[in-house]
Amino acid sequence: MAANIFQTKSLEQLAGDIEKGKGFKRSLSALDLTLLGIGAIIGTGIFVLTGTAAANQAGPAITLSYVLAGLACGFAALCYAEFASMIPVSGSAYTYAYATLGEVVAWMIGWDLILEYAVGSMTVAIGWSGYFQRVLAKMDIILPTWMQAGPGILPGAVVNLPAVMIVLMMMILLVVGVRESARFNSVMVAIKLLAVLIFLGVGFSHVEPTNWEPYAPYGWSGVMGAAAVVFFAYIGFDAVSTTAEEAKNPQRDLPIGIIASLLICTVLYIAVAAVLSGVIPVTEYRSVESTLPGTTIQSPEQVTKFLNAPVGFALGSLGVGWADALVAAGAVAGITSVLLVMLMSQPRIFFSMSRDRLLPPGISKIHPKFGTPYITTMITCVIVAIVAGFTRIEVVGEMTSIGTLFAFVVVCAAVMVLRVKRPDVKRPFTAPGGQLTPILGVLSCSYLMLSLATLTWVRFLVWLNIGMLIYWFYSRTHSPLYNPELEAKKSSAERSGDFLTTWGGLGVFNGFWITLVGLMTVLGVNGEATAKWHEVHVSPEQATIAGVVVLVVSGVLVFMGRSKMKKA
Repeated sequence: MAANIFQTKSLEQLAGDIEKGKGFKRSLSALDLTLLGIGAIIGTGIFVLTGTAAANQAGPAITLSYVLAGLACGFAALCYAEFASMIPVSGSAYTYAYATLGEVVAWMIGWDLILEYAVGSMTVAIGWSGYFQRVLAKMDIILPTWMQAGPGILPGAVVNLPAVMIVLMMMILLVVGVRESARFNSVMVAIKLLAVLIFLGVGFSHVEPTNWEPYAPYGWSGVMGAAAVVFFAYIGFDAVSTTAEEAKNPQRDLPIGIIASLLICTVLYIAVAAVLSGVIPVTEYRSVESTLPGTTIQSPEQVTKFLNAPVGFALGSLGVGWADALVAAGAVAGITSVLLVMLMSQPRIFFSMSRDRLLPPGISKIHPKFGTPYITTMITCVIVAIVAGFTRIEVVGEMTSIGTLFAFVVVCAAVMVLRVKRPDVKRPFTAPGGQLTPILGVLSCSYLMLSLATLTWVRFLVWLNIGMLIYWFYSRTHSPLYNPELEAKKSSAERSGDFLTTWGGLGVFNGFWITLVGLMTVLGVNGEATAKWHEVHVSPEQATIAGVVVLVVSGVLVFMGRSKMKKA
């Protein structure tokens, strides 16, 4: 196989990268990192997804869905904390994979993380625009139709101007400095935590225990489907690790920031889910009546109002107008802070990949005055602003969860690998439970991935395959681990062996996941309501057979490639 693609960068090499050239300003404390984590986590999830997942998938068991998603994230968070304390370098899962699993896996994770941070930022920007326009409407301010949404979404709409403008405003803030960004984030976090606490305080006294019966009307598959959906609400704690080079004391503060932010948000999520489903009979606001035959359903107008803003709708139904207004303002603040942290994280992934020359090295520059990665920040924000201004939210929103879950799987696996390969390395923080914690992280995050819709899987695999093409034809040959002299000495048989082994390995990866996705439905673990096979016009049985065929053919290619390399 190509000599460099599974080579790793030693921990010493990674530490040396920080010393080269002008570095980031170290200005973030443990409190700053915790607030950044909360800023990234609490947003669209708590204000929107809690209601939609409860109404359409879990019912009052949405509390259990949050517990299950939180457990999966908890295992991953402990693994992130171990890595972050040991390898305090910007780059998050990308850097951790480079140190343990090899360059090609690191590249795939870096490419995959675009789904979490850049595509996630597009989703959040469009969602922010919707909430912002609702707040304006409460003040009788209606924007002209042409600037309300992207083309084709509303009659006469041209561009989602609020989404574009908020991204560009965040860009200016992020270029000026991470400390200034952290201060702004702290204010936004305070506002949205106040909004959440107001809802809990007002709603708790109006809870009707009868609304919690039946607890799980959609069954176990509904609970797991909702867990995969509300997982989006937890995305963000890992963003703390991308600021490793800006933390004052990264070995101590990064684990604190990662774990504390996740614990605080998990408690708040479960509390909000319990109060919301206790105040409102959530299943009456489901999108499709036939999913629970014989059960009451509200009018389409009421259902739409609830699904768009469930927390505000619940307060409105209680006649608490002042609280509704405050929560709406808190939602805008909450989503703003999520957008800020996501747009802070993606440029640091690009920065690390550029520093490793897997992307053009010219973009990994630090601003001489502000100490921020200004080129990657501007590139990221301009692309996010353009796409957010002209795209539907559902198009960009469906890919974020699966990309993040895959990164979590790799980080958990990487912890196991590094413990075996480098048991001697000092670990300021070690995930408890030995190898059981990362194993549970791999299994739980994989299960959540397999609970997502089939079309999401198709898009995800296509995205990774495109990334592999870029790696093979550009990044591989520009890597500092690439040895042109060694490559020049290879025979044609060795080169063809490299090619067959690499691309056969990619086929094995694709075939493995296609087979698993099909088997989940064939074996009855996932239902059609979760998998949505009708969207891809393929049956789960056909997909399973196709996956096995791809797996076998790709395995043969790998065998042929290895044989050629041995003979050469």
